[in-house]
Amino acid sequence: MHPYRSHNCNALRVSDADAQIRLSGWIHRKRDHGNLLFVDLRDHYGITQVVIDISSPLFAVLEKSRAESVITVDGKVVKRTAETINPNLPTGEIEVYASEITVQSSADVLPMPVFGDVEYGEEVRLRHRYLDLRRDSVHKNIVLRSQVISAMRQKMTAQGFLEIQTPILTASSPEGARDFLVPSRTHPGKFYALPQAPQQFKQLLMVSGFDKYFQIAPCFRDEDARADRSPGEFYQLDFEMAFATQEDVFAAIEPVLHEIFVEFGGGRTVTDYPFPRIPFDESMAKYGSDKPDLRNPLVISDVTEAFRGSNFGIFAKNIETGSVVRAIPATGAAGRPRSFFDKLNAWARDEGAAGLGYIVYDENGDAKGPIAKNLDAERIALIKETTGVANGDAVFFACDKPLAAAKFAGKSREKICNDLGLREEGMFKFCWIVDFPMFEEDDDGKIEFSHNPFSMPQGGLESLENMNPLDIKAWQYDIVCNGIELSSGAIRNHRPDIMYKAFEIAGYGRDVVEDRFGGMLNAFKFGAPPHGGSAPGVDRIVMLLADEPNIREVIAFPLNQQAQDLMMNAPSMVDDRQLKELHLRVQLPPKAKKD
Repeated sequence: MHPYRSHNCNALRVSDADAQIRLSGWIHRKRDHGNLLFVDLRDHYGITQVVIDISSPLFAVLEKSRAESVITVDGKVVKRTAETINPNLPTGEIEVYASEITVQSSADVLPMPVFGDVEYGEEVRLRHRYLDLRRDSVHKNIVLRSQVISAMRQKMTAQGFLEIQTPILTASSPEGARDFLVPSRTHPGKFYALPQAPQQFKQLLMVSGFDKYFQIAPCFRDEDARADRSPGEFYQLDFEMAFATQEDVFAAIEPVLHEIFVEFGGGRTVTDYPFPRIPFDESMAKYGSDKPDLRNPLVISDVTEAFRGSNFGIFAKNIETGSVVRAIPATGAAGRPRSFFDKLNAWARDEGAAGLGYIVYDENGDAKGPIAKNLDAERIALIKETTGVANGDAVFFACDKPLAAAKFAGKSREKICNDLGLREEGMFKFCWIVDFPMFEEDDDGKIEFSHNPFSMPQGGLESLENMNPLDIKAWQYDIVCNGIELSSGAIRNHRPDIMYKAFEIAGYGRDVVEDRFGGMLNAFKFGAPPHGGSAPGVDRIVMLLADEPNIREVIAFPLNQQAQDLMMNAPSMVDDRQLKELHLRVQLPPKAKKD
């Protein structure tokens, strides 16, 4: 017999009754019933109940062994009586009567229990992550992650994609976030950067003659944590295709995502492909966001004309200076008490707005509320027609400059949906956001790239030379699921002349482009195919499938919100010898010196 186990702790069934077996695992919990001691023995696969009689010399061994000690049990499989069957366990029809027990490793008093549903704070959980990972829910999330990644590899390979690894040590590149820098010992004063994404390398693979590339790529960005973003590192299904149009890219990744969400989605409905394509401008107008949650049925409308020149002076005056009015419907809100509307007004003020005005259309179709009193019947009817609301509904309004009004209306749309309980459940709703603007204007009026500087502008060089930069669209696209952006992607700019011009518009001279992107730019001068791709985020996909609100729940060893590894004590100071080898001297800021 194997020295540690003949079966795992999820394998034994009634058909194994009377068999002599050996199990190894952790003591999940113990229950002392006087003359009998019951132990739930747990391993990666499941749980088996072990029983020992008080008369056995092994009773004392188990009795003094703490939870999470690792033991090996030899014994006989016994069929449980009908009244003692545990229907919640696959092994619930049997138990093992122990004849021999070996303690492989004794556990100290636990800083946090593994058994039970008590929640502990982030610091305790991450400092003792090895214990946290033993908990059933977290353990299952990591198993799910492994299965999802395996399925991704199989499906991409089946489509003819080659898995190729790109470098981890590379050059710093302005990708929109801070780089993690690695000092070079052999090149004093110079630094490598950990890749924010394999962007340039995957494009160079297309120039190298490979047709379809993918990898489960580690990416590193020195940015703050959010619920859907882990600080430090993350993983993405990175892929690129030569001689590909935007529709080719969509056709390659949509079946992969659809099948993964069907396979691992627990019976939830998944959008059939082809996924809806929503232009960026339309998404901002209808949903106030470039990552809309389509489970939210509320659609924003433009009702500026209904207020232009009206007696509602605040809106009318702002419209004359360039503001717009966005309307957010609130299905069934007419029957809500006044406190519902007051709370939304208070929420709006907390968000930095003056308030959230509204009109209520009661069951008879009569319009009520402060705004309705200042509008004539024709304008009130126009608002009702434009927004598509019915009797018994309400309409809320956001008035500001176009972008600010869209964003606040988008936040209001989500808040109202949540407060009214309108969001559809049990489904994954996908869409593509397409036709992103190539450029945008910052607060100082400077033109800069709005999304990805390596994207091909729609219209090519001609559009760059003849159009207002703010009117140029790019072959850029995001894939969104349930309001979570899973990926950005683009058809790439593979022509040096178009790249020089695009960067020139964004304020980068030819010398800067050649210095920062010389490797890729030079490659393009020797024949580059049109190409494009995308990179859905693995962590976010698993977070959605596991129905977890925080991305750290699906990462084996995540950093905390301050980008610290509490378990391994990273980042940490290094000694002077290491600094000397790297030709570095540490100069701490005043606050850090005091700490």
